[in-house]
Amino acid sequence: MTPGIIAGLHTFGSQLNFNPHVHMLVSMGGITRKGEWKSYDFIPFKMLRKQWQTVVLKLIRKHLTAKEKENVQPLLQKAYLQNGEGFYVHAPRQRGHVKEQLRYIGRYIRRPAIGLNRIEDYDGHNVTFTYKDKRDNQEKRLTLTVEAFIARLIRHIPDEQFKTIRHYGMYSRKNKKLSKKLLMAWQKVTKRWVIKVNKVLRRRTWRERTIATGNKDPHICPKCGNYYEYKGEVCLEEGRLVIKVALGRTAREYLEEEIRYLNQKTTQIGQKENRAKNKQKNRTVFLPIVS
Repeated sequence: MTPGIIAGLHTFGSQLNFNPHVHMLVSMGGITRKGEWKSYDFIPFKMLRKQWQTVVLKLIRKHLTAKEKENVQPLLQKAYLQNGEGFYVHAPRQRGHVKEQLRYIGRYIRRPAIGLNRIEDYDGHNVTFTYKDKRDNQEKRLTLTVEAFIARLIRHIPDEQFKTIRHYGMYSRKNKKLSKKLLMAWQKVTKRWVIKVNKVLRRRTWRERTIATGNKDPHICPKCGNYYEYKGEVCLEEGRLVIKVALGRTAREYLEEEIRYLNQKTTQIGQKENRAKNKQKNRTVFLPIVS
């Protein structure tokens, strides 16, 4: 049976440390040699852990020279003995709506090492960002110098032409056309959804979304033509202006000042309109009678 697999390589941990691991999206079924679809409910991840350990260690040995093996072999043996149950594999049962899972996983696989929403402060010398400590499941903060932050970040930039996402089985380029035909036929008969991903869509930025709607580039000043530097975002929620993103304390203070100014202007305009309405109501209409 041939399942469909989309694998994404991540090299980073929550603190931007080097923590290489692979995320996989696996179809809950596959195509048999007879060209029929066959479903399965669960992957025995205990067995998968041992197999994953064996494959990884074999691949490392395969790409070592004889001299390198002499130095690395003790480390490989130690990695094998200290992980008696195999390398870590998290393979939970499918839960929730399939489409929602696909949207979430599609974004997660292509996500960057750190998002703007995690950066809390930048003062020109240090960067403070939040991360989730998986040991106690608590959100914590880490402050690094600019140099240390950049050093941690750039190590996760892949080499040119290096593919961090791969497609295997019925999602591979070779089997894609055949798989689509079989899946469409299977869906018509069973009326059930099968995990299928043609491509993982990268979430567009606010700037890209604005340009796509036919508007001008919001990062270019319409008057002087200079390029704006992104510092944050303010959105309207339930009639109130709310800061969504602020890169640093200075940016937050500036956005707060702008919000206060706009709120003040809105109040002044409202008061002016009310005075005009009251003035209109208090007018006396005089109609002279001519005989």
